[in-house]
Amino acid sequence: MQDSRLRGNEYRTTVICIDSYDKGVPTGRFYNPAREGGTAFESLSQLLVGMEDLLDEYQLPQSFTAVRSFSSVSSRPGSAADTLQQSGKVATFSVRIIFRQNASWQGSVAWLEGKREESFRSVLELILLMDGALQEARQ
Repeated sequence: MQDSRLRGNEYRTTVICIDSYDKGVPTGRFYNPAREGGTAFESLSQLLVGMEDLLDEYQLPQSFTAVRSFSSVSSRPGSAADTLQQSGKVATFSVRIIFRQNASWQGSVAWLEGKREESFRSVLELILLMDGALQEARQ
């Protein structure tokens, strides 16, 4: 398990690059400064499970239901600047997860091409916001 003391706000932000959106199925990559390189996904479920695994690995933010403990400090693998330079072929989203409560995520999502930002209270609301932006981008 990785260190839970990576506390900078930049580690709470994941950039999602959507390269295709065919029949409502997104494919692309996501980037977080806590991990070098991107993680590819070929469906919405792969994206969400991959992001949840990343959040669990680095405990950023810690899950509301997780057992908490002290641990040692580890090195910081990536940089926020490298993460923010990524972009998708169809759309790019910057997702900042502030809390993980009630078996869901709460935070904000910015659609970088559309220059808009909205808060979300659940993963479902995040999905609906991203889908709305992707539908608009296709028009």
